[in-house]
Amino acid sequence: MKLSEVGNKVYFRGLIEFSNICSKDCLYCGIRQGNNKVRRYNATNEQILEACRFAWEKRFGSVVLQSGELSSPAFVKRVDGLLKKIKQLSNGELGITLSCGEQSPDTYRRWFESGAHRYLLRIESSNRELYYKIHPENETHCFEKRLAALGFLKDAGYQVGTGVMIGLPFQTLEHLADDLLFMKKLDIDMCGMGPYIEHEDTPLYEHRNLLMSKQERFDLALNMIAVLRLLMPDINIAAATALQAIDPAGREKALAVGANVMMPNLTPCEYREEYQLYENKPCLDEDAELCRNCLEARVELSGDEIGFGEWGDSKHFFRRQQKHAN
Repeated sequence: MKLSEVGNKVYFRGLIEFSNICSKDCLYCGIRQGNNKVRRYNATNEQILEACRFAWEKRFGSVVLQSGELSSPAFVKRVDGLLKKIKQLSNGELGITLSCGEQSPDTYRRWFESGAHRYLLRIESSNRELYYKIHPENETHCFEKRLAALGFLKDAGYQVGTGVMIGLPFQTLEHLADDLLFMKKLDIDMCGMGPYIEHEDTPLYEHRNLLMSKQERFDLALNMIAVLRLLMPDINIAAATALQAIDPAGREKALAVGANVMMPNLTPCEYREEYQLYENKPCLDEDAELCRNCLEARVELSGDEIGFGEWGDSKHFFRRQQKHAN
């Protein structure tokens, strides 16, 4: 199915986790606002642009700018300026995905006009009841707002991605089946999902006795990727880094069952320790060059080839656009 619909190319998205400052307090996340054990950081614009230059020179095709969730005017303006500079330094050749959380429709439009064209906003669970078992129930963590933001992204013209955690406490197989149907109904263009891995400095950690084994979570995540590829054959699906935290060959196994996107970590090494959403995150000590070489070897082993210099946009997005135009 993967071969016939999206081919055997794997597209690189150079991942730059440029800030771990977050206004949210999600109960599963290592960089949640309430975790005072984390050293907060903001990479400089120069560091971010240097990482983008590396991605462009190595012909990655695209970068992902990811951060904690902020929506202050200063943050919005900063991201806007970075988008314009990335386009400038790469002669418009680098594709840009953003993963910066919930924003207003105006902000999404502004960033789109400045050069971002893909956006990942994970729902984490499409079940409202489960959502509030892994998030506080308040104005800052509103299930309906999250859903609305996905609609705003579509309206602004983005290729829209979402995703869920697999193997959460309190989660059932029915929840996961509904998550897949939710993504189909939402008509997403791309997906980033992976196994839930606990972090000891989070409230959800106290429910670790409810968890299935990490191997079971891993196997379930691969099954989710395989089923989603069958359900939505022409979307982009990322091989999540969390898979490699459980199995050293986790990302290659994801490629084998349907994933077609990988995200080499280009975050400056000095900050990587501080962007741990979960424990045992891999590649914390590899610089960008090492990470690139490692992933190239992994893709080769999987029998796929890397789409160097290509944006690797979602085929589903263009078909969706065409359908709406007719």
